[in-house]
Amino acid sequence: MCPITLCGMYGYDQNPGAQQQMGGGYGEQPLYPEPSPPSLADAVRAFTTGSLSAEDFQQIFATSKVYCPRGDNPGFLALHNTQQPVIPMFTTLKELRLYAGKESKYFVITGSEVIDLLPTGYGFVLDMEGDHRMVFDAKAVEQMVDFAMRRMYG
Repeated sequence: MCPITLCGMYGYDQNPGAQQQMGGGYGEQPLYPEPSPPSLADAVRAFTTGSLSAEDFQQIFATSKVYCPRGDNPGFLALHNTQQPVIPMFTTLKELRLYAGKESKYFVITGSEVIDLLPTGYGFVLDMEGDHRMVFDAKAVEQMVDFAMRRMYG
C-alpha cells in the first residue's frame, strides 16, 4: 500500500485492480456521481424563504443560466417605470415565456456574465411574473460585484 501521498490521492495504488474498482478513469462513470447543484429557480425559492444564505445564492447564481428578453438591438431590455431602472431576467425559459410570450426573442448568459455586463446604476429582477420574484437594486448588484471580486482575487 502506498503511504498517503499524491499516488493515493489520484487513484493510483500498488494494487493492480484498484483503478478498476474505484472507477472514474477516463471515459468511465464514477461509482458515486457528484450531486448536481440546485437549479437557479430552486435557489431563488430557498433564498426568498430564508433557507439559503446570500453567499450560497450568489455562488449558484454565478454559474447558472439566466434568460434575458431582448429587442432588435443587442443588449439588455430595461424597465424604467420603477424607482430605479431594472432589467427583467428569468431562471427558466418557461418563466421568460410567461412574461414575454411564446414568440419573444431572448438570449442566455450566466449569472457571472450578468454581473460583468450589467450597466452601472441598474438593478435586475428575477422571475418577474413568478411566485418567488426577487428584485436586486443597483446597490445589491454592487454588493454582488464586490463579493465576486473577493472570491476571485481574495
